[in-house]
Amino acid sequence: MPEPPEAVAELLTLEELTGRVNMSVRNIRFYTTRGLVPPPVRRGRSGYYAAEHVVRLELVRELQAHGFTLSAIEGYMARIPAGASPETIALHRTLLAPWMPELPETMSRRELVRRAGRPLSDDDLDTLNALGIVFPAKQGKFEVAVGHLSVGVSLLELGMPFEAALAAQDIFVAHGRAIAKELTEVFRTQVWPAYKETGASPEHLGKLVERFKPVSVAALVTAYQSAVDETKRETAARRTR
Repeated sequence: MPEPPEAVAELLTLEELTGRVNMSVRNIRFYTTRGLVPPPVRRGRSGYYAAEHVVRLELVRELQAHGFTLSAIEGYMARIPAGASPETIALHRTLLAPWMPELPETMSRRELVRRAGRPLSDDDLDTLNALGIVFPAKQGKFEVAVGHLSVGVSLLELGMPFEAALAAQDIFVAHGRAIAKELTEVFRTQVWPAYKETGASPEHLGKLVERFKPVSVAALVTAYQSAVDETKRETAARRTR
């Protein structure tokens, strides 16, 4: 879990920063040139680093640990406002780990077919990709969300059209991002300040987020089921009229 941003009240030299975030000078400079962290604060001819640099680098490291590619990390970091406070950035890291889905497994096409229990055509792979289950990787291999593979295969056997899978995934992504953004705002504006006032540790906040996950998932499933039922009733009413 991240340290409280207040723990980095002083400016750090580059050497001190490398020890703080456990990264090499080369990596820190590389991430700076890529825009993942801002340039150092200048004091005369010397450059120094503040709390913002620490929490951004810790977030980059956390994303790497969860298998994010460089381009994915850049996309994630780009969605964090440039003027975000160290507290807000630290909150992103606190929220990230407990909410990450299971990491994908990298496998060959032969292994993927074996796991699927049936042949997979190129069209099948396109549909599984649209469903967010199978992604092309380097050297002809695939990254596979193994926990969802059997569900994806059953949808293939039921004739799920590629266009429908793609449209559904677009809906999931759009609404998923909206939910994630709004929940993050709730934790940033209501949960985080309350925990700061009580002096609770980041680990304690992390436990709260982890316990909140199954509750929120259950609530989303219930809300979805209710919405589907309501849509069915509205459709039936329109046909009756």
